[in-house]
Amino acid sequence: MTGLDGLTAGWEVWNEEDGKIVLVYRPDVFDGGAFPAACLPTIYLTRGRRRRRPGTNPRSRPGEQWYVSLFLEPEVERDAETRDDRAGAITTAKDLADRFARGALDYRSLYQVPREDYLDQLDELTGRSE
Repeated sequence: MTGLDGLTAGWEVWNEEDGKIVLVYRPDVFDGGAFPAACLPTIYLTRGRRRRRPGTNPRSRPGEQWYVSLFLEPEVERDAETRDDRAGAITTAKDLADRFARGALDYRSLYQVPREDYLDQLDELTGRSE
């Protein structure tokens, strides 16, 4: 048991490694049809800061914190939360996933240039428009 059981409906474990876990929201919907694939909501749990460039993330060092980051698009992200251990990061990620899926997370505020039509559709998907 990895501690990832009981994820809120719609969220899936996309990848799990020693120092990184990736959760995605509704990959069945974010497939380029109704919702752009590049907008797939993704939560990263990483030991040490997540680096964007391949090859720049050497094995994490003992004592490094875990970072929990939500990305709505490649350039649209929520500030990461940090936890001291993997279990704490998983708990934080599960809470974040739950709030997102229930529409209780204000993701609109993360956009510097709002995409109203897209965000209205996302509100419907997450129940935020109710």
